[in-house]
Amino acid sequence: MSVFTYHLVKTNFFSAFKILLFPPKPKNIPGLIHAETMTAMTLGSAVFSPYRMLIRQIAVFAQWKNESDVNHFLAENSTGKTLSKGWHTRLTFMRKWGKFNKFEIPDETTEFENPDSPVVAVTIARMKFTEIPRFIHWGRPVEKLVRDHPATTLSLASIKFPNTVSTFSIWETQKEMTDMVHGHSKVPKPKRHADAMKERDRKDFHFEFTTLRFKAISEFGEWNGRRNIIPNLKNN
Repeated sequence: MSVFTYHLVKTNFFSAFKILLFPPKPKNIPGLIHAETMTAMTLGSAVFSPYRMLIRQIAVFAQWKNESDVNHFLAENSTGKTLSKGWHTRLTFMRKWGKFNKFEIPDETTEFENPDSPVVAVTIARMKFTEIPRFIHWGRPVEKLVRDHPATTLSLASIKFPNTVSTFSIWETQKEMTDMVHGHSKVPKPKRHADAMKERDRKDFHFEFTTLRFKAISEFGEWNGRRNIIPNLKNN
């Protein structure tokens, strides 16, 4: 079974620009199935804000044939060596909604044995240009909901021009995450996500969109001075 990874690293402007201009490609990297390389953003920040796009912070979401390919990339590839200075988690696929090209996402789903298990969620989409203003209107309240939710241990967004957007969040339990999705969380304005999904069903914002749910295998390094970001998981 393939393994997914999510990487976060802070670097200098030149290195960040180089990674964005020459992102990891399967034809050049053994075992890489597909990778999306993006600039990190702060969830819920104003559209015209220095926090909206964190130019020197890179996020990479990738799928690999196996973990040994990940190890080789981080140890031997120049981009991999840069990413190895940050934080990353390795993930086992559990289930999906929607579809996103180039990733080889299984149709089969796996259920968590315990609803109180930690869960990692990734959304990724290709936007319709004409729908971007409408997406921002409905999306920013959801970003704030996820950002401020007491059950997330890490949450952020990322973007790749011209029209790829993504979110990444780690939840203390699967139940907390699904309660948020369905508008049942005990937080102010809990239905923000559910309302946005109804609006998307009415008129889609995207060319392609998927929400992916994962179980974390391991995590490495640190992010913003933090380790042990994923609950009940032994760090490396």
